Amino acid sequence: MRAMILETPGQPLQLADLPIPKPNPEQVLIRVHTCGVCRTDLHVVDGELGQSKLPLVPGHQIVGTVMEVGETVKRFKGGDRVGVPWLGYTCNHCRYCLTNRENLCDNAQFTGYQINGGYAEYTVANEQFCFPIPTGYPDLQAAPLLCAGLIGYRSLKMTGDAERVGLYGFGSAAHIVIQTARHQGRQVFAFTRPGDTEGQQFAKDLGAVWAGGSDERPPEPLDAAIIFAPVGELVPISLKAVAKGGTVVCAGIHMSEIPAFPYELLWEERVLRSVANLTRRDGEEFLALAPKIPILTQVEAFPLTAANEALDALRHGKIQGAAVLSIDQP
Repeated sequence: MRAMILETPGQPLQLADLPIPKPNPEQVLIRVHTCGVCRTDLHVVDGELGQSKLPLVPGHQIVGTVMEVGETVKRFKGGDRVGVPWLGYTCNHCRYCLTNRENLCDNAQFTGYQINGGYAEYTVANEQFCFPIPTGYPDLQAAPLLCAGLIGYRSLKMTGDAERVGLYGFGSAAHIVIQTARHQGRQVFAFTRPGDTEGQQFAKDLGAVWAGGSDERPPEPLDAAIIFAPVGELVPISLKAVAKGGTVVCAGIHMSEIPAFPYELLWEERVLRSVANLTRRDGEEFLALAPKIPILTQVEAFPLTAANEALDALRHGKIQGAAVLSIDQP
């Protein structure tokens, strides 16, 4: 099979011919049709997270068809269309798994990080960490639901009943979560890179009541803010933007250093928290909700061999919506 592999962090991915993997008793073999390109992939490829397996096939927003099942697999059969997210394995017995916090599992493994992912024609995945893809979603449009959608959904839940929600960084996750927030009756304020008028118009087209640069103050105090951009400087900026009792959620797996800020920005019961990974329950809830809204994803497709170009476009903010590898595309 063809695969794009990471051999040295900080260097471009390399096209390689690899053996088609064999599923173990608990796994399914999947013919990959599409795989979303996530900012987490950028952090992995750039070596900002460390501890990844090498060589590695990145990618964790996988949509494909089950081709073969392991001998103990019961949830899926050949021909089923499935999605594979970031969370690829948990131990089920640590203190986090036993208290419904499997996203924090001490022994977790992640797709496209410790487990080979979807920048390839085939992959294997544990059946317990795959999801059926809702009908009505073509492969390209389904891929971003599996991380951008799930992390956005979990982050939005962390804002509680906030009515006015700010989204800092209007990329793949934000363009999905705004649709969820509007469905829930919330008002969304979008913050883009300064001067990104095209991105601001995109946010308004999706229903933002206001859109501006991240260096601007919203026209009214926010009840909560979610930071998707991996920029530590946005933490004090967003704290200034939320009202008393407001919550700021850092939704990324990696962020540049947060600058020192005065205690007064946190005072008055403001909350600063992070979101780490996802749970299978998040996936079940969101994938059931998405077609009811319905969530519409805007994607830019790249062939597998253009994975480096897709990552570079994402790195420089040139993707409106989500970048997705179309594995079948020549």
